[in-house]
Amino acid sequence: MEKLVSLIPVFPLVGFLYIIFLGKGLSKNTIGAIGSGAIFLAFITSILVFTTQLHGANPTIVKVIDWITTPKFDIDISFIVDPLSTIYLLFITGVGFLIHVYSIGYMHEDEGFNRFIAYLNLFVFFMLILVLGDSYAMMFVGWEGVGVCSFMLIGFWYKDMANNDAAKKAFIINRIGDLGLILGMCMIFFHTGTLRYDDLFISESAASGLHGWDLHLAAIFLFIGAMGKSAQIPLHTWLPDAMAGPTPVSALIHAATMVTAGIYMVARSSAIFSASDVASDVVMWAGILTAILGATIALTQNDIKKVLAYSTVSQLGLMFTALGMGAYSIAVFHVITHAFFKALLFLGSGSVIHAMGGEQDIRRMGGLKSHLPITHITFLIGTIAISGIPPLAGFFSKDQIIAVAFEENMIMFVLASVVSALTAFYMFRLYFLTFRGSFRGTHEQEHHLHESPKVMTIPLIVLAVLSIFGGFMGFPHAVGHAMHVPHWLDHFLENTVEMEVLDMSVGTESILMILATVIALISMYIAYTKYMKNGELALEDDEITSSTHQTLASKYYIDELYEKIIRRPVDAIAQFARNVVEPKIIDELVKQVSLIPSGLGSVAKAAQNGKLVMYVLAMIAGLIILLSTLI
Repeated sequence: MEKLVSLIPVFPLVGFLYIIFLGKGLSKNTIGAIGSGAIFLAFITSILVFTTQLHGANPTIVKVIDWITTPKFDIDISFIVDPLSTIYLLFITGVGFLIHVYSIGYMHEDEGFNRFIAYLNLFVFFMLILVLGDSYAMMFVGWEGVGVCSFMLIGFWYKDMANNDAAKKAFIINRIGDLGLILGMCMIFFHTGTLRYDDLFISESAASGLHGWDLHLAAIFLFIGAMGKSAQIPLHTWLPDAMAGPTPVSALIHAATMVTAGIYMVARSSAIFSASDVASDVVMWAGILTAILGATIALTQNDIKKVLAYSTVSQLGLMFTALGMGAYSIAVFHVITHAFFKALLFLGSGSVIHAMGGEQDIRRMGGLKSHLPITHITFLIGTIAISGIPPLAGFFSKDQIIAVAFEENMIMFVLASVVSALTAFYMFRLYFLTFRGSFRGTHEQEHHLHESPKVMTIPLIVLAVLSIFGGFMGFPHAVGHAMHVPHWLDHFLENTVEMEVLDMSVGTESILMILATVIALISMYIAYTKYMKNGELALEDDEITSSTHQTLASKYYIDELYEKIIRRPVDAIAQFARNVVEPKIIDELVKQVSLIPSGLGSVAKAAQNGKLVMYVLAMIAGLIILLSTLI
């Protein structure tokens, strides 16, 4: 088993190295097969490792080599095998493989195809290091690696300056969050003397060193790192702009894997967060506010990928809300189901964009149902799943978050229910305007409409199946107990993360499930009546001119606020340094300093006149001075 664990990240790394150094003369199909095959081998190996945890095996540390060894600091390159890491391995490699296969068709005509597949392999490698690392130090290596890969993939089409700006924005905002993560790690090490998970959370020999405000601050600093990576306010603005990258990037990085790294880190640190009520409240409130912000902005977006991007922001907010309420396993459950249906929706949007010749504005679509039958039905399945309509996957995970909120905090329950209603509304708005009604694009676009090739549609079908049945791994607690259907995921993770035990009757949970379903169906009906008038795009005149609509369409002017209070002052300081400090202070200082050796040289030059008598006199004077000091 130890050798198998070590092989999991090796496969994508070898794939990356082979494509970069030896893939120049190979065909695109061969490169696609190598890149996808590397991830498939990692997936098969992950399944084998996952099976070792099905029967309650103890966490296993697999040491590869020594890394840093000092008298006070000892870190190995080691991997941890436990339920949390293995469940992440499955959907990272499984969904990652499907996205690699999809990319063969989507990016086949791109001149940078080889480079794109190589970057995807490298990204998966670092994501596997992140979840397999047995310490915060190893996790940080993967954490920074996926950040670099994200930068390269978002700015993949680097000839477009907007893509470069989006990549830089993602990189810089993530570095802000990473500073918080580093501070949290430093506090943990300073007070406990270790960064290893087994010392901190398994043996609990060192965790007692954190208490009081040291504990609160360490947890909050860790969460700041999660805020950057998982796009929580106020560090959320990079994720929607990251849609500038190719659609498979959006599916892999910004739906299924990288943005869930923050959820993983908080779940892995559940013992720390559970002990800090202050940090838990911060996580909960930041999560629910992010969920509301993302959902309300998604209502007004017209770019098909931007709608899904803000949906991701909103869904991540719900996950953090669950984490803040102590429902760590439920948050991980929603991570998994979200990976299925959001990857499906992003890849479905890519199929639409592919058919539309690059068009992303849903106001210029419509009527695609008959032209893209497979994309249509799979996208509809993803829409139903994310809307929380039973029996699809999103219903089970989202319903349990709402149930925990009902038990823990009535304000959270109301706000989470509002987010759920908004989700169903904007997702069916997206569906109706894209696939139903009459086509609103150009005649040329309509003439070229066609279903995507099988290499793109087969991943859609697989993800659609997972979006339908994936929720049954976490059947609702009370109802499941009454029906003798256990909550498998809770049982699987019970010895890895802190557990939230719901004390809820079958009747109460059933009512909440029915209520959530009714809310979703009502939202769907409102979207239908609003956007399916006579089969045409139906926007009310007052909607376009209202200040509320403008505020939401402008994303609450948060980017403009950052531009005004952060970027402009920093740019002004930089311009002042460039135009004043550097030329008039630093350069002048350097020039004045350079005059000193120049002046000394002029004096010395006068003594070097070529007259032998002067040299003899100087030697005699020097000898006299030397002798006078010795006598």
